[in-house]
Amino acid sequence: MKSYRVAIVGALGAVGQQMMKTLERSSLAVSSLKPLDIEQNAGKQVSFRNKMWTVETSGKGKFLDVDIALFSAGAEASEILAPIAVSEGAIVIDNSSQWRMTDGVPLVIPEVNPQALRSHKGLIANPNCSTIQMLVALKPLHAAFTIKRVVVSTYQAVSGSGAAAIRELREQSQSILDGKQPVANVYPHPIAFNAIPQIDVFLDNGYTKEEMKMVNETHKMLDPNILVSPTAVRIPVFRGHSESINLEFEKPFEIEQIVEIYKKAPGILLVDDPAQLAYPMAINSEDRYEVFVGRLRRDPTVQNGLNMWVVSDNLLKGAALNTVQIAEKLVEMDLISR
Repeated sequence: MKSYRVAIVGALGAVGQQMMKTLERSSLAVSSLKPLDIEQNAGKQVSFRNKMWTVETSGKGKFLDVDIALFSAGAEASEILAPIAVSEGAIVIDNSSQWRMTDGVPLVIPEVNPQALRSHKGLIANPNCSTIQMLVALKPLHAAFTIKRVVVSTYQAVSGSGAAAIRELREQSQSILDGKQPVANVYPHPIAFNAIPQIDVFLDNGYTKEEMKMVNETHKMLDPNILVSPTAVRIPVFRGHSESINLEFEKPFEIEQIVEIYKKAPGILLVDDPAQLAYPMAINSEDRYEVFVGRLRRDPTVQNGLNMWVVSDNLLKGAALNTVQIAEKLVEMDLISR
């Protein structure tokens, strides 16, 4: 069995730490781990598979002895470091938004479009978290009934904005409970006890960058003919993104067919028993690998319409897990040359 030399760029960040934990539990044989981060964190140590590894500063020359580099250091760092890593012989799987829509860079969800990996030239992009869970849920239905249109509203946890947002939610919640005015730094408004219908900046068309990511990434990975109408909302939940999804199919369907498809679909866990008050919830998704699907019901207002509720851990399947699964798929498809 081959083993691989793996680097994690942004190793001490929230997603980077999740990458390390997920990699530790994965099937990937790792002969060496190189945790890379900013200069201030150099010299710190991390534990991986019963051994301590020293954090080094990211930069030129750090990827010469690396087979796979998992990136979670943000778009600006990736723009500089990813080409360096590729030039030094590593395959980069990047979790930032920097390369997702770049021509020639595969954007991949293993359950959705693993065949795209065959065209990689050393750089692979990991999709946006909200797009990942949506397309894992949509792919098997699109194969069966052909999706014409998607209307999706997301309810996204603050961990998608990093550790500072988690702290801010805690601090704002305590301030409000103490009768004090909450201070907003991470978001334009207080997030505690609130819902903010803005994720990322607004574009000229009135949609946010987060919303347009869902449109563009769906077209790149699943089908450019699918109409996508998104609304992205930040809510005061620490971890786990939720999505209300309305689908319109070209072909007729029965709910029983949807249920049977989801029982067999990879990466899906069906939780749909209203009589027992069983449905996907963010609180139950934490540290779970699956995309949870439930609240399946016909939309009687359109022909061949379906409503559903989809939940996933945004730090795992929405980021770290999908990245590691891409690495596993590269090994499975024998696409790592040494």
